[in-house]
Amino acid sequence: MTETYLALGNEVKLFEQAFRQRIPVMLTGPTGCGKTRLVEHMGLLLGRPVVTISCHDDLTSSDLVGRFMVTGGDVVWTDGPLTRAVKDGAICYLDEVVEARHDSLAVLHSLTDHRRTLYLDRAAEVVWAPAEFMLVCSYNPAYRSSLKELKPSFRQRFATLPMEYLPPEREAQVVVAETGVALATARRLVGCAVAIRTADEAFHFEPPSTRVLVTAAQLITAGAGELEAADACILAPLSTDGAISDGLREVAAACLAAADL
Repeated sequence: MTETYLALGNEVKLFEQAFRQRIPVMLTGPTGCGKTRLVEHMGLLLGRPVVTISCHDDLTSSDLVGRFMVTGGDVVWTDGPLTRAVKDGAICYLDEVVEARHDSLAVLHSLTDHRRTLYLDRAAEVVWAPAEFMLVCSYNPAYRSSLKELKPSFRQRFATLPMEYLPPEREAQVVVAETGVALATARRLVGCAVAIRTADEAFHFEPPSTRVLVTAAQLITAGAGELEAADACILAPLSTDGAISDGLREVAAACLAAADL
């Protein structure tokens, strides 16, 4: 449920201040720490629709702004999601923007400075962003590909809000709110994730997110055992290396066997 959001620090206040001052925002932090949830929460708080664009290698500028298409025998211009978001005064959220090609991101430049304008060269149209429009991007700087990097000149166009996982007790509250699982169970799942996130410093795999804890808790509420739910949702996606998986399973078993806090 999108209304379940617990702030880690001052990110809600800074996001709202950036919106009021028409400043684009870059959210950084590990996978599943709440970046997307924050954007959804702020859309509700500010009363603005959220248009989400998942970035990837094949994303072109035409995918963002639009293209001419044949419709009913006529060639007509069709707006892309970015153009629609600008016209509607929405919050446009580019998820994992580092995955997009640099040439595709160039179309954002005029929206992220004093112009706040989108140029549709092929349609010979200029779209002025209303005051309600906001551009938000996110990415995970710790786990991006070594071949991919956001240019400093691009990053400096945004106010950056670093995000992290919630403290264990508050993360457990999120799991309870999302699934209805017992608080003691949520605490054990979070304890398991925290232990693995610490181990990640040695193994360098993607750490378990709050999202996977919610998924594990959903299986538990459906009748699965804690260890089998953790194995399926938290451990199995992390590594295919048998030795590492066995070690992580031992860590998880110890955490889930711990007494209620």
